[in-house]
Amino acid sequence: MTDTVSEIFELFRASGDQAYFGEAVSQTEHALQTAALAEQFGAPPHLVVASLLHDIGHLLHGLGEGVADEELDARHEAIGARWLADRFPEDVCAPVRLHVAAKRYLCAVEPAYAAALSPASKQSLRLQGGPLSEDQAARFILGRFGPDAVLVRRWDDKAKVPGLPTPGLDHFKPYLAVCAMRSD
Repeated sequence: MTDTVSEIFELFRASGDQAYFGEAVSQTEHALQTAALAEQFGAPPHLVVASLLHDIGHLLHGLGEGVADEELDARHEAIGARWLADRFPEDVCAPVRLHVAAKRYLCAVEPAYAAALSPASKQSLRLQGGPLSEDQAARFILGRFGPDAVLVRRWDDKAKVPGLPTPGLDHFKPYLAVCAMRSD
C-alpha cells in the first residue's frame, strides 16, 4: 500500500505540472479538482480514487500535451487502467478504463452535453471515435461499471477551473490507502 501511494505521488511530482491538454489547468490541478468533486458528491472511496487517477495514463505515457495536435489518440485510459490493475481492484480501474467511453456515451444520449464540451474535449472526442452508436450506448450504460464511469466523467468535465482551491494530494492519501489495501 505504501509503495502504491508513493508511486502515485512520484508520478504527480514528476509530470503533474504539465498542462492538461488544451485546458488552463495542470494535470495535478485537474486530478485534484475531479477527486474533490467526487468527495463533495459523497462518492464512495473507490470512486474518489478513480476520479483522482482517471487520467494517470497521461502521466505514464509521457507523450506530452502536443499528442492531440499530432492527431493521435494515446489511449491514456487503457494505459492508466492497466497500470492501476496491479495496484487496485476493478471498482477503481474500470471507471478509469471507461471514462473516455463515458464521454462518447454522454455525447450520444445528451446533445446538450456534446455541445457544451470544451474545444479540447471536442478534438479528443473526434480522435477517440466520436459518439457511441445507439446500440453501443445502450450496452455501455447497462454494463457493470457504466454508471460509475459516467459519474467520473461528469466530475472530469467540471474539473478544469484555473486557480480553484482544492485539497492537496495528501488529503486523498487515506482514500488511496483504503482502496490499495483492498487489492493486496
